[in-house]
Amino acid sequence: MFLNFLAELRAAKIPASLKEHLTLLEAMKADVIDYKVEQFYYLARSCYVKDEGLLDRFDQVFGKVFKGIETVIDTGTAEIPEEWLRKVAELHLTEEEMAEIKKLGSWDEIMATLKQRLEEQKGRHEGGSKWIGTGGTSPFGANGYNPEGVRIGQDAGRQGKAIKVWDKREFKNLDATVELGTRNIKLALRRLRRFARDGAADELDMDATVSGTAKKAYLDIVMRPERHNAVKVLLFLDVGGSMDPFIKLCEELFSAARTEFKHLEFFYFHNCPYEALWQDNRRRWTERTPTLDLLHKFPHDYKLVFVGDASMSPYEINYPGGSVEHWNEESGETWMRRMLEVYPAAVWLNPIPEASWSHGQSIQMMKSIMEDRMYPLTLGGLDLAMRELTRAR
Repeated sequence: MFLNFLAELRAAKIPASLKEHLTLLEAMKADVIDYKVEQFYYLARSCYVKDEGLLDRFDQVFGKVFKGIETVIDTGTAEIPEEWLRKVAELHLTEEEMAEIKKLGSWDEIMATLKQRLEEQKGRHEGGSKWIGTGGTSPFGANGYNPEGVRIGQDAGRQGKAIKVWDKREFKNLDATVELGTRNIKLALRRLRRFARDGAADELDMDATVSGTAKKAYLDIVMRPERHNAVKVLLFLDVGGSMDPFIKLCEELFSAARTEFKHLEFFYFHNCPYEALWQDNRRRWTERTPTLDLLHKFPHDYKLVFVGDASMSPYEINYPGGSVEHWNEESGETWMRRMLEVYPAAVWLNPIPEASWSHGQSIQMMKSIMEDRMYPLTLGGLDLAMRELTRAR
């Protein structure tokens, strides 16, 4: 099995050598870890992975090779998993019971009430309809139910009713080295091409060489700059939360775009662009690019491509403070319109099937801001989006 693991790592283009494999075996022989899958995972990762950019691929290979293997638990010291206890604490209501629970009020009323609760509450609270806690009908907390509220301290969404999520989230970068199983995405992106020759003359001009040699009666070698796509693209990628099911599709698009466009700059955002964007999800809170700097740095002839499901609370688009991760002084719509003002050639690619767009209020709002230039993230949608950007030259 371990040799198969090594072979799979190499197949995934992780530079794992026999020396590193022997180091892993020696560590196991020396009993540096207990016989637990989690500890073996970290030991193997420390032996094989020397580049942070390969962590995602290592996780995929580890899951593929060791899928189904479980940690051996000592029945004398077994503990109930914390996740099971959390599930027991979740509140489950019938549709009739949900309908009886009233909304707290407007966005401003909800935020003002939350501020008051934070000042008044002194300890943990479970159940109930007022305090910040778990398993109740309060607008504030986790694992409960309220038609509109602020989710605090919950791993993932359940009802999809929260208008704000007050949690720090960790996202992974998209893998730019993903090998596409099909060339169709690249072919669709090639509709957005405007070729030019500039830079160093390092390519042989065969026609000019033959012509010059014939005219001068001696070998006349003519060089020229390489021909490349001169289109310049700013790619904005929504990551985390509801975009997690579309990671593979977005990685394929990202990889294809990196291949097709020589002048490509990319930035990440979550749900909606605000006053800052980032290029590394692991350092997204320490290495951020102010959106205004971006608008001043890149000329207006860049093409904008947003990739996201546009599925969020409407407050994230049209209210200051609506962001699920921080307090934004200006609304997402304000920043979107600023970007579209500077870069008139822009499209939005949405991975959600187009037939479902009418069911999402935030999708309709973003589609309106984009002046209907929202296209499904399908081959047909890509083709239409590239045609739109070509017309907007």
